[in-house]
Amino acid sequence: MQATVTWQQDQQYDAESHSGHHVTMDGEAAHRAGASPMEFVLMALCSCTSVDVVSILRKKREPLTSLKVSAVAEQAQEAPRVFTHIKLTYHLNAGVSAKAAEDAVALSKNKYCSVSKMLEKTAAIEYAITYGEPA
Repeated sequence: MQATVTWQQDQQYDAESHSGHHVTMDGEAAHRAGASPMEFVLMALCSCTSVDVVSILRKKREPLTSLKVSAVAEQAQEAPRVFTHIKLTYHLNAGVSAKAAEDAVALSKNKYCSVSKMLEKTAAIEYAITYGEPA
């Protein structure tokens, strides 16, 4: 796997994945041109666990029609400002079995999600699951 980041101007950067996808990152405090690198880390965590949970619930033949994963993180006060605590909230549609959802989220966190496994080296990661249509 490879990635490249090219400085554009000011604090704006173009990141390119090995598969050729581009995103704009912004190192300024306001993040007007794009997300910050640490925001991308949180988005990667939400994406990684979402892929796992959807795959697991589909294999269990659960009636999954919606999933939204949100993250709230705390960072260390001093550099390096690593994440120290992350709370993930999984919003699933009401038809999914609570047991199946708990199992899927736990499997993602404890076994499958590579991003989660990396982040838990510095951050306590907890989660909650809600049911009903995501807001």
